[in-house]
Amino acid sequence: MVVIVDSGATKADWIALDDKGEQVFFTQTLGLSPEVLTREVIEDRLANNFELSKNSKKVKHLFFYGAGCGTERMRRFLKKIFKVFFPNAKAEVREDTYAAIYSTTKVGHQGIVCILGTGSNCSYYDGHQMFQKVVSLGYIPMDDGSGNFFGRKLIRDYYYHKMPQDLAMKFSTEYNLDADVIKENLYKQPNPNTYLATFARFLVENKDHPYCKGVIDKGFQQFINNHVMQFELATKVPVHFVGSIAHYLKDELKAVVERNDLVLGVIRQRPIDGLVEFHKQTI
Repeated sequence: MVVIVDSGATKADWIALDDKGEQVFFTQTLGLSPEVLTREVIEDRLANNFELSKNSKKVKHLFFYGAGCGTERMRRFLKKIFKVFFPNAKAEVREDTYAAIYSTTKVGHQGIVCILGTGSNCSYYDGHQMFQKVVSLGYIPMDDGSGNFFGRKLIRDYYYHKMPQDLAMKFSTEYNLDADVIKENLYKQPNPNTYLATFARFLVENKDHPYCKGVIDKGFQQFINNHVMQFELATKVPVHFVGSIAHYLKDELKAVVERNDLVLGVIRQRPIDGLVEFHKQTI
């Protein structure tokens, strides 16, 4: 059995295939980002999933693509956990950027591949290898245009009284904006980046409000400036996007992409489907 995983900061999609490439099961867990989770939390998330626990010894090959897996130290950390949970499997761990690439860009084709979900990232694919100009420092200083980026912006504007009053009243009725609650989630609870990203739903639901339009436009433009434009071929090759923010704000994203004379490629909410097709070719 081969298991293919696309793990963002919020959730992870798991698909198991048999030797003929037929799907055995599909399941989801919470995200398994090694940068923000302890070994115990990751082990619990695996153990609490029925399909994974039932089939753990049947897995022969695990392809795991995850947020927070950009360094060798984090990849080794996850491999040790997987070795115990999937005792008969050879585990390959790569950062989630590769999942985005394999699900949007054919081998031999060039493209710039961007992630706009809970977090954000951007890479250039020359048809065979991935290249990055920016090393991500995580959700606090970076992640432009992502869910946690927009969530942080909304909270800041609300507290700094920069959000229009009509929108601020609506915002305060939909979320618990008590300072103690926010600080508890940011500084004492796991996955503060995921918590921040929950506020981005408000931006999506009110995207036609002038204030929200401005926030979205500036956030996407900042991502284009700081990430996409780092590459010399930015205006020459397709720019692909994966992630929930790219999907739910695709019209706004398309407008910013076209304004910058970029060639819009594929916008895909979840890379797992394209990722499975990629791996089926090697089964």
